[in-house]
Amino acid sequence: EVQLQASGGGLVQAGGSLRLSCAASGLSFEDYAIGWFRQVPGKEREAVSFIEPTDGRTYYADSIQGRFTISSDNAKETVYLQMNSLKPDDTAVYYCAAGLTVSPLVNEFPYWGHGTQVTVSS
Repeated sequence: EVQLQASGGGLVQAGGSLRLSCAASGLSFEDYAIGWFRQVPGKEREAVSFIEPTDGRTYYADSIQGRFTISSDNAKETVYLQMNSLKPDDTAVYYCAAGLTVSPLVNEFPYWGHGTQVTVSS
């Protein structure tokens, strides 16, 4: 059974930082692109960032470029999203997902973890 365990969300003031973690199990970690979508109530799920652990290829949404950094620890089968200079617009539920390719499309990701809430106060 594939499991993606997300953690690290919380409440932070604007300008602050958080680090999200996604621990994967039940899949061949290096064969998947793993990363994060986010969603706010009433809006579609939005791609944030992804990484292919094998070659380090990454994707970043324009809205977070330069502020967020994604990385992977292949030995721990865990992906991290370091979020700096957080803005109130970053407030959302963040979902970890795994798919076969780096892509901003929700339907390219068959495996999902439970969300973790990130709240950025102004």
